[in-house]
Amino acid sequence: MSAAPPRVLTVAGSDSGGGAGIQADLKTMLALGVHGMSVLTAVTAQNSLGVQGAWELPVEAVRAQYRSVVDDIGVQAVKTGMLSSPELVETVAELISGTDAPVVVDPVGVSKHGDPLLAASAVESVRTKLLPVATVATPNLDEVAQLTGVQVTSEDQLRDAAAAVLAYGPAWVLIKGGHLSGEAVDLLTDGSEEHWLRAPRLDNRHTHGTGCTLASAIASRLAKGDCVPEAVTAAKEYVTGAIAAGFALGAGIGPVDHGWRFRGTHGAG
Repeated sequence: MSAAPPRVLTVAGSDSGGGAGIQADLKTMLALGVHGMSVLTAVTAQNSLGVQGAWELPVEAVRAQYRSVVDDIGVQAVKTGMLSSPELVETVAELISGTDAPVVVDPVGVSKHGDPLLAASAVESVRTKLLPVATVATPNLDEVAQLTGVQVTSEDQLRDAAAAVLAYGPAWVLIKGGHLSGEAVDLLTDGSEEHWLRAPRLDNRHTHGTGCTLASAIASRLAKGDCVPEAVTAAKEYVTGAIAAGFALGAGIGPVDHGWRFRGTHGAG
C-alpha cells in the first residue's frame, strides 16, 4: 500500500467548461503530484464564450463539505477561489482560520470574459476577513484595483499595489502583472523580501483558467513542503508551460493545458 500524497483542498466554484474553477484546480493538483479535494461554493454555466449563469450554494452546504473533508482526511494546504457573497467569504474565512495549513487566496473578482464573480457587497469581507488569514494572496491588477483602489499601469507601480494589499494582512502577496505590456512580470513580497518573477509573454489567446491554475499550483507546492518563494517560482514555471500549450476549445477563449508535462507539449521547465 502506497503512502497518501500531500492533500490540498480547493474551495471554489465549478466551471462547466472545465478550464477554470474547481476543475482547473483538481487538474493542476493531479499534475503536481498531490491529492486534490474540493468544497464547491457555486455552480456556473460557463463555456469558452463566457458565464451564462451562476448559482451560489448555501452556506450550510459549504460548511458541511469543508468539515467533512478536513475533519476526516486532513489537509496540507487550502486554496480559495470564487466566493461570491459576504456570507460565503466570512464562512470560509472562519473555517480556514481554524485550520492549521497554509492558505492561498485567489480573490476572484471577474472572469476572463469580464463577467463579475464577486458581489460588490462582498469586497469588504474579502479585505477584512479573508485576506488576513491568507499565507499568499494572488490578485491580478483588476482585483488589486477592486480591493485597494490602486491602479497599476506600469511595472514600477507593482510595489504600491503590493503594499496596499499587504495592509489587509496576508503574510505574502503575489501581484500578477500579466495585464501589463511587455514580458509577464509578477511581484512576490512579504513587505521586506522581494521576488520578481519574469516570463516571456506568449502569443496564445487561450489562457482561460490561468489564475485558478497558478493559485492551485502554489498551494500544491506548499503542501509538498516548499517555502513560499520556492512554491511561487515553481508554480509560475508550471503555469507558463500550461499557457504555452493552451488550446482552442469552442468558439471563444480556450483553456491552458494542465497536462502539458504529461503530453510533452512545449512550454517552460
